[in-house]
Amino acid sequence: MRPASVFASAMGKYPCAVSIMHNGNTINAKSTLNLIAACLKCGTEIELVCDGDKENEALAEGAKMIEDGFGE
Repeated sequence: MRPASVFASAMGKYPCAVSIMHNGNTINAKSTLNLIAACLKCGTEIELVCDGDKENEALAEGAKMIEDGFGE
């Protein structure tokens, strides 16, 4: 739960929409509950999509967090 909470909190500070695409599903990456409900496991291939104001900054931070394993 901690990675989902940390990620949703970090993405929540950006005004753009932030979504994770997985198996044809779109997950609101600003919602801790949606991230937990998606049951994404370590090593799962996803696509991070940011659309709107400050999308490049959100994408860069989100990608870095995912690549770094949320510090775990």
